[in-house]
This record gives sequence, C-alpha cells and structure tokens, in this order.
Amino acid sequence: MLQSEVLSPTETQKAAALFHRDGFVVIKDTLTPKQLKFAQDGANRIIQKQTEETELEKANRGFARYSFGDQMHHPEWAQLIDLETTAPILEAIWNSTEYTCGGAGGDYSVPGAKMQPLHSDIGEFLHDPLGQVSFHDLPATLIVINFLMVDFTRENGAIRFVPSTQRSRAEKPNLDDEPQWMRDSILCAPAGTAVIRDVRCWHGGTANTSNMNRPMTSVGYYAPWFKPRYDAVMPRARYNELSPREQQLCKTLISDE
Repeated sequence: MLQSEVLSPTETQKAAALFHRDGFVVIKDTLTPKQLKFAQDGANRIIQKQTEETELEKANRGFARYSFGDQMHHPEWAQLIDLETTAPILEAIWNSTEYTCGGAGGDYSVPGAKMQPLHSDIGEFLHDPLGQVSFHDLPATLIVINFLMVDFTRENGAIRFVPSTQRSRAEKPNLDDEPQWMRDSILCAPAGTAVIRDVRCWHGGTANTSNMNRPMTSVGYYAPWFKPRYDAVMPRARYNELSPREQQLCKTLISDE
C-alpha cells in the first residue's frame, strides 16, 4: 500500500510542498457528511444511468471501467467547485487565486474491472521545434481534485500513484513490465478524502475484485498562466445559481444552449 501522509485541510503550506514533491497530496475530511451524501447520491444516479445504457464490454475506459464525462451541469458536482477545504490549497500551490475551473467529472470501476496501465492525463502540448523544452519542464498546468465517494481499498480497485513522476521523461512501464512496488503503490483512504494531483503524475486503477462500485468524482483547474480552449459545459441557469467566486472560476464554461 502507498505510504502517503494524509493532511488536514488547514495544512495548506505543507500540502503545497508535498504536492510539488510528489505530484499529489491527500487531504482528509474535505466534505461535510451532507456534502458527501449529496455527492454520493449524484454519482450513484449517473452510474445507474450509464451502466444501464452501456454494457461492461463497451465501457469507455476498458472493461467495467467508466468515465463520468463532464457533469458540471449537475449540482452534486457544482458544489465541489470552490470548497473552503480545498481552495486554499490550490491558492498555495499556484500562489494565486486566478486559476480557472476546467470542468467536473471523475470515473468509476465496477466489479470485474482489471488493472489499468499507468498513464498521465495530459500529453505534450509545447511541441518545441528545437526539442529543448517539454511540458515536463513546467509547473503544474492542470490540477484535478478527486473526491473518493467510497472507502478505497485494495479489493475495490483503489488508484495507484507513482510519486514524483509528474516531471519524469521516462517511459511508463506497460503492465507486463511494471515493477511490483509500483503495482502495490495503492492509495487506500476513506470516503470524503480528496486527492489533489498534478495530472502528469503516473497513476492507474487497480482490479476491482469486490462486489461494489468504486466511484470518485472530480473537479479540474487550470493554472493562472495557462489559457486552454474551454468547452461550454455549464448551462447559464446553473451558472446563475453559483456564488460570485464560483462564477469567477467558471466564467469560461458557460453554455447558452
């Protein structure tokens, strides 16, 4: 099991330091019982809908493994945009409040899912013609906060992380060549825990040998200095219900459809 220090939401500077060192940081008690129950109910509703529509063999992340897709239009995800438990840590990481929200989703595996290869969630975007600079040379461009919707265990397909790989230019091992210590770097933590991660950090799902679904929801944020192309994923009616700070974070995501 991955031996990762678990911090409280108030340890903002230490959280930022661990994030920069390891490529991720684990924060406990990020959701109130009411927020967690609301998020769990939303996740379970979408899981039921998606699994009824798409059989396991056609799941969009491999057999029995699904991505939620962007769910920003649902209040269960919108509530996660600007939490008082996670926003100060993002501000400490980037030393700024000018980051922007890029969407909300997450993923889940259902019983029978196999181990997923190690991967990063972003690819090269600099394309330096001289080959001297890579996206690995930059500070974190995209941070995703994953919220665990159930207790993550070795049996139900918890995520494994390889610390300090967010700036690595090494080739990721395939499943056959992956060292045992990487296969065992599994993050087990209780529901309501948040994993704040640099999406370049190597990670992958593990086999779900339990009889339960393993969901985690997420919100993504772009660095203050990075201006990507945004998808219009938030209906204006939902946007109008947000707080002024949440509207500032989501101003590029508005859809008038």
